[in-house]
Amino acid sequence: MDRRSLIKAGVVGAAGAVAAPAVARAQKVFQWKMTNAYNPGSPFYVTGPGSPAEFAERVKAMSGGRLQIQQFGAGELIPALEGFDAVSSGTVEMNVANSYYWAGKTFAAQYFTAVPFGLNFQGMTAWLQHGGGQKLWEEVYAPFNLVPMAIGNTGVQMTGWFRKPVETDADLKGLKMRIPGLAGKVYAALGVDVKLLPGGEIFPALERGVIDAAEFVGPYQDRRLGLHKAAKYYYTTGWHETSNVTELIVNRAAWESLPADLQAIVRAAADACNLVSHTWCEATNAEALDDLVKNQGVIAQPLPAGIVRRLREVNDQVLADAAAKDPLVRKVHESFMAFKSVHDRWAGVSEAVYQSQIRTTQGAG
Repeated sequence: MDRRSLIKAGVVGAAGAVAAPAVARAQKVFQWKMTNAYNPGSPFYVTGPGSPAEFAERVKAMSGGRLQIQQFGAGELIPALEGFDAVSSGTVEMNVANSYYWAGKTFAAQYFTAVPFGLNFQGMTAWLQHGGGQKLWEEVYAPFNLVPMAIGNTGVQMTGWFRKPVETDADLKGLKMRIPGLAGKVYAALGVDVKLLPGGEIFPALERGVIDAAEFVGPYQDRRLGLHKAAKYYYTTGWHETSNVTELIVNRAAWESLPADLQAIVRAAADACNLVSHTWCEATNAEALDDLVKNQGVIAQPLPAGIVRRLREVNDQVLADAAAKDPLVRKVHESFMAFKSVHDRWAGVSEAVYQSQIRTTQGAG
């Protein structure tokens, strides 16, 4: 072999030596644990179309098996509402829940799941993705070593189940109600005894009279829990959660250990499940509500307008007070409300007009 061939062979050999570790690094398999605030088998929140189970399947398929995520329902690895701390400390890599459960950690967290009288699914998703909401979410969670993102959305939820009818805001005073998030603070200001219970504890508490009323999600999910067997008055206004984001949080050190392509895959899978889960809710709630009313003896109706007006007055004050106390809350609040103002104008000349015309012309001709 001549000198030129020896040099060429050496270069190829060196390139091979450099390339081999790079290939090995590219093929590293990450095996993560993902806990969940909801019980094993829960549709939407754990299994089914657009669920965290589907999210894990999508990530595995898109990554060619390089990122494998094992999901644990509430109680299987940690208690239902300890996921925030578990991911923050690095005990597990991921958790699925709703950000309003972490109001005790930071009041601002609640804005990223649901704001009473707030944005609908389209508006909430638009704020997160195009209105600065996602960056604010990351800023709020940065001190806790967390990377947050949306992984699901129920759309508008129902006001909830009541053992007795309510006709005025005076009927709310002394009522014991399961209700999380900012809405709980609004109800509390009107004299409601607010309870924070995981989904699996709602039915027995309502059935035994430990609570007088309860909010969960919507017709399909509520029927599955059997809430109609414990209360028959179902208020449908949904003022408290006009949209409800399911949150995925990732431990920051674990996130930063992923190569860029796997990070992109996680975000793409979360975006896909955010849409699929919402459309699944839209496809299942109508039938469930029909069944509850026609076959289960449920009385479904909007809250009286006077109660809604009072709730809105108190809500505005609760939000204003919180924003005045904390600069970060104020920053998130002002961003959310500014975006809502713009989105409301568009919704007012698009979907609102369409829905109004459909109602007034239905059956005509």
